[in-house]
Amino acid sequence: MPALMIQGCGSDVGKSVLVAGLCRLFANRGLTVRPFKPQNMSNNAAVAADGGEIGRAQALQAIACRTPPTVDMNPVLLKPQSDTGAQLIVRGRMAGTWEARGYQAAKAGLLDTVVESFRRLEAQADLVIVEGAGSPAETNLRAGDIANMGFAIAAGVPVVLVGDIDRGHVIAALVGAHAVLDDGDRAMIRGFLINKFRGDPTLFDEGRAEIVRRTGWADLGMAPWLAAARSLPAEDAVVLDRAGGGGGRVKIVVPLLSRIANFDDFDALRAEPAVDFVFVPPRTPLPGDADLVILPGTKATLADLAFLRAQGWDIDLAAHVRRGGRVLGLCGGYQMLGRRISDPDGVEGEAGEAEGLGLLDVGTVLTGEKTLRPVSGRFGEAAFEGYEMHVGRTTGPAAPMLTLDDGGDEGAVSADGRVAGCYVHGLFNRPQARAAILARLGAASSGLDQGQLVDEALDALAAALEQAFDIEALMEIAGLGGCRR
Repeated sequence: MPALMIQGCGSDVGKSVLVAGLCRLFANRGLTVRPFKPQNMSNNAAVAADGGEIGRAQALQAIACRTPPTVDMNPVLLKPQSDTGAQLIVRGRMAGTWEARGYQAAKAGLLDTVVESFRRLEAQADLVIVEGAGSPAETNLRAGDIANMGFAIAAGVPVVLVGDIDRGHVIAALVGAHAVLDDGDRAMIRGFLINKFRGDPTLFDEGRAEIVRRTGWADLGMAPWLAAARSLPAEDAVVLDRAGGGGGRVKIVVPLLSRIANFDDFDALRAEPAVDFVFVPPRTPLPGDADLVILPGTKATLADLAFLRAQGWDIDLAAHVRRGGRVLGLCGGYQMLGRRISDPDGVEGEAGEAEGLGLLDVGTVLTGEKTLRPVSGRFGEAAFEGYEMHVGRTTGPAAPMLTLDDGGDEGAVSADGRVAGCYVHGLFNRPQARAAILARLGAASSGLDQGQLVDEALDALAAALEQAFDIEALMEIAGLGGCRR
């Protein structure tokens, strides 16, 4: 069946965005398209329609294909909990915690699982577009590889290699990849793409010709800097290092925890004209003029609670509350706001417990069972919908923050209403809920629909790639005999 794999010369070269754009492009041509990533590493995840969790990028790519996300679209997900360890998710479910060296030795055993998921998608679709991870030129990781060439060869999927010209040395990156790959891996690559070009594209004509001369790979096109990508949820936390504030009337700040997760929760807030949104980096105080401080989700609550205290943010937060400022905790941030967090079974690493920030009258016990479910309900009179993805159970006498449509309650709020927390991701996406939150800060919402904004951005990406890439050549490489318009 037709399939195409997009690999890159490194992380953050734009593979996820290009795959999303190509998924929408071919879906707009009338094809049934499915996205696939054999192995992902990200703490930005989403709940799939079949109940498990997958990388946020694959959920976005499913939207681009106009199909519900499933666990087969990202059968192996690694969620880093420390510099050397990660939680392993296989087909949407927790499968233990691995240190990096141990996982490298064991990952080959997951190849059959990965190929099986791919075959299921292949049977559903006219075209599967596959995203690699990192770079195939990392030859030290080639043994047992399931993310790049190991998968491509096992599944017989042709590869197109992407180079990022914005970071420089793109000729060296592509030609260097050609040089270090072995003959079998090199033969899987049918062409290359250049991404993130700014300026007059003719200025790089000779550079593209040089890559062709040195590699023999087909030049399949060069994408400009794609402004529409700013409206899409990012997967890599590296983008947060470049995120600045705006000029809105209310200031909302989020401290950048060391294991921040699901930071796309804030995309809709960042797009609000009334909001001056700031990610606060480590070793920087929380701004004293903040109207709202949001503690984000994290993959390691106890470790990030210690990290927060090491930055002095607990002191800043206490001063913010004394000044009458508001605080909201999401998922792990919600757990931190309570009186105590316990991890008796070592779910996040070593067993232990710690005093929380004491701003909400609740306590949390971390457990090995992970909650994964879509939720909807009301925040006051405003409707919201989102999903829960967490380990741990939080209880206490505090009043609930949210009322769920299934009749239950969710979250907690302080007696004065200025501190609140909940487990719901996506809380700000619905215009009504976001407007209600901003109203409490004295600001009006633009009323933008985040889903519509993302959908329009995907169409803009597809249109740009249609002009930038040799789509007919990509179709031929993928094995498509024709493509309906």
